[in-house]
Amino acid sequence: MAKNLPRTMKAVGLYKYLPIADPNCLLDIEVNLPSLQKNDVLVEVKAVAVNPIDTKQRAPKSNIETTPRILGWDGAGIIVQKGENSTIFNVGDEVIFTGDLGRNGCNAQYVALHEYLVGPKPKNLTFEQAAAMPLTAATAYESLYERLLLTNKDAGKSLLIINSGGGVGSVASQLASNLGLKVIGTASRNETYDFSILHGASLVLNHTKDLIPQLIDNGYVNGVDYILVNYDPYPYWDMLMKVIKPQGKICLIVDSSGLVDLRPLKDKSITLASESMMTKIKYNTDLFKHHEMLKEISKMLDNGLLKSTLTKVLTPINAAHLKQAHKIIEEKRNTGKLVLTGF
Repeated sequence: MAKNLPRTMKAVGLYKYLPIADPNCLLDIEVNLPSLQKNDVLVEVKAVAVNPIDTKQRAPKSNIETTPRILGWDGAGIIVQKGENSTIFNVGDEVIFTGDLGRNGCNAQYVALHEYLVGPKPKNLTFEQAAAMPLTAATAYESLYERLLLTNKDAGKSLLIINSGGGVGSVASQLASNLGLKVIGTASRNETYDFSILHGASLVLNHTKDLIPQLIDNGYVNGVDYILVNYDPYPYWDMLMKVIKPQGKICLIVDSSGLVDLRPLKDKSITLASESMMTKIKYNTDLFKHHEMLKEISKMLDNGLLKSTLTKVLTPINAAHLKQAHKIIEEKRNTGKLVLTGF
């Protein structure tokens, strides 16, 4: 290990999977720096984002960890060390990154990552603005380009985004708008309505009310071409089956809380896709494409095709602030992205 690096680091971790109200659900700890594999880079963490996946990973279960588990799979920082086969980046490079659920995450002063999970930090963004983007932008990117197979040839078609005011929805709205699609978002609060419009939605419906008459009233009598569902699809399922056009496509990024009837899909020849940004990482399939995607996202952020969806910053990175962030997400009070910075 490089001489200028400490032997230990501050982190926030857990031993037991507990409700957010339990004082022991997340703990301030001190641990050894992570060791590097051959294709890894070691990143000094400057800012981390908090996502629903963090709360789901922390959610109560019977497992007990013998060594602390560190959550966090989304952030920005500076490379301070490289594995022997790492060739993409140099020490000193400012980067953004996602994470690997099979390893400890970035709620720590340093994180070890396969270099393919890392991309260049946008030059025009602060570490906090940059940290808000990797995981949600990658999910939106894969959902639209790889699952729904959208291109600029789809300009003029309609995309309904359920929950357009969240992290993924607000990035997907921008990407789809850039392709020329008509983006229809859904929200229920004034702040999520405004946030959706600001980030590319041309129309925002109230998802606490029946969406079908709202679509009809706004000229979508025959339904929509594509749907991206950034929420539990179960309460929306019958509506989705009615409003999707024949030969349309639906992409889900959240598990259904109940069983749904797939039979209506056949009548209209609907394509149903699921998206998990962790698939390439977990199964090591086309992993280099993940790095290429982060590079493209960084370019979009630098040239103004994407705007950071950062809305709230907490400092420093510690157990108290991470508990606060988890609570906000679990209570569905967040708009855009919440980021923690500094130790």
